Amino acid sequence: MPETETGRSEPERRFRVLYQAHYRTMLAYAVRRAGPSDDAADTVADVFMIAWRRLDQVPAAPDDLLWLYQVARRVVAGRHRSALRLRNLTERLRADHAGPVPQQPGGRNPAADRLVAALDRLPAAEREALQLVLWEQLTHAEAAQVLDCSVNAVGIRVHRAKARLRDMLASCPPGRAPHPAEPHLRPATPGQD
Repeated sequence: MPETETGRSEPERRFRVLYQAHYRTMLAYAVRRAGPSDDAADTVADVFMIAWRRLDQVPAAPDDLLWLYQVARRVVAGRHRSALRLRNLTERLRADHAGPVPQQPGGRNPAADRLVAALDRLPAAEREALQLVLWEQLTHAEAAQVLDCSVNAVGIRVHRAKARLRDMLASCPPGRAPHPAEPHLRPATPGQD
């Protein structure tokens, strides 16, 4: 590999620029998905490890950020699947034991818990579109590129997600989070019953 005047190869220099330009954005994305934990840092590390391995596939700026969002989505989805499998295994093990497992006091924000529970109940496509547009502040066109769908589909998903969230939060008492087993309260599209 040819080296530049600073002693770094061109791929190393390109990766360094990519990392410095988008590390904070990817960390914010991961924190909003996983919470401020080691999981967020691990998620970002996985995203940039994939970027290093596939550096030849990373497009030039500004599309490089959208490419990283696509990678981050897949990494987060994989981590969620792993966490769900672990939770299911823990529940099965817990059910095998005679005594209840004590719950840890959380000191959590009930309003935030309600919102997170409601977000978790949204269909995955709607939830991801809403999070990309509102949390990541991507345009509908950028979100469409990340989600590999049309701009119109993003707009519909965001609209439906907002309608479902509004209904779930309005019908649930303030002290109680929407339960995952409860059915959706009304169709997301107006005029359907």
